[in-house]
Amino acid sequence: MSSSHTLLKYTRLVHLYLGVFIAPALLFFAFTGALQTFSLHETTRGSSYKPPGWAVILGQIHKKQTTAVPVRKLPPPDRSPDRSTDKPSNKSSDKQPDKSQSAATTTPQPAQSPSPQSSDTPAPKPHNALPLKIFFLLVSIGLFVSTISGIYMSYKYIRNRALITTILIAGVILPILLTIL
Repeated sequence: MSSSHTLLKYTRLVHLYLGVFIAPALLFFAFTGALQTFSLHETTRGSSYKPPGWAVILGQIHKKQTTAVPVRKLPPPDRSPDRSTDKPSNKSSDKQPDKSQSAATTTPQPAQSPSPQSSDTPAPKPHNALPLKIFFLLVSIGLFVSTISGIYMSYKYIRNRALITTILIAGVILPILLTIL
């Protein structure tokens, strides 16, 4: 055998073994990336959607490499001046005005004069992200299918199936152990 043929043979074997080892991680990232493309791993403001716990944890592993999901801070309650329940009924506090409210009411608001160009040009359309999201969903599906077919071909065209299975199991177990530790 020539040296270039030997090099090509070993390059194919390294490609096979590395590909089988990282295949579980590629499947994980393709799946969780598709979830994140459509924000299925988190709640959004103004929506009643509550993601399943497994999707939240998988999204957190994908983004932050940890299973600890931080608690979201609630927005501060709206303090409007017409609410009388927010203020205590202390007589001394009624005599002194609230400094934050008086500062907000005494600062002059700049007058918003329309610019000469605003009447000539129409308002820009908001960006429609759906076509790009669909494209990345197709990319995720393609990566998923390609990885599955690579695993299939690794079993179909190699004689040492026990070694392929061992490497594939190691590719599943090692990231799980690293996540737990």
